[in-house]
Amino acid sequence: MTVAVETGLWQLDAGASTVALQHRTMWGLVTVKGVFTTVDGGGEVAADGTVTGTLTLRAASLDTKNAKRDAHLRGADFFDADNHPEITFAVRSAEPGAGGSVEVSGQLTVRGISRPQSLTARVSGADSDAVTLDTEFTVDRGEFGLGWNQLGMIRGTAAVTATLRFTRRPA
Repeated sequence: MTVAVETGLWQLDAGASTVALQHRTMWGLVTVKGVFTTVDGGGEVAADGTVTGTLTLRAASLDTKNAKRDAHLRGADFFDADNHPEITFAVRSAEPGAGGSVEVSGQLTVRGISRPQSLTARVSGADSDAVTLDTEFTVDRGEFGLGWNQLGMIRGTAAVTATLRFTRRPA
């Protein structure tokens, strides 16, 4: 991509974007998968190449296809969506890497707890009006106060996968 393509304001195309998570539970025997159905975001690529932006997920929009589990995940034991309705990732920098990769650094906030988060994204599509990024990374849920673990059933990290399509915002 050229600087002319990259610079400007960009808006997340929520209809063409997905953010999902998966976590092994029941002592590692079952993998729970879910998708956040409400995502929003945007960013800016400045003329000097610096990148800033924010991705916002509605915590209550997590859908694992199990209503009882979803209610528990939205409750105080996990996301506490009534008190912390949004999960955010604030991009502080994005640097082009080899082979269409982008090294992204930012701040992940879950349940009001913020931690630095770095990830590698891959540009899977780009033109003058849209760019699509794919990424997969892990999050230690304990670092964000998601420590509920009845009988030791839940251990380790959660895997987050995302496909994010951004379109150029009109000037």
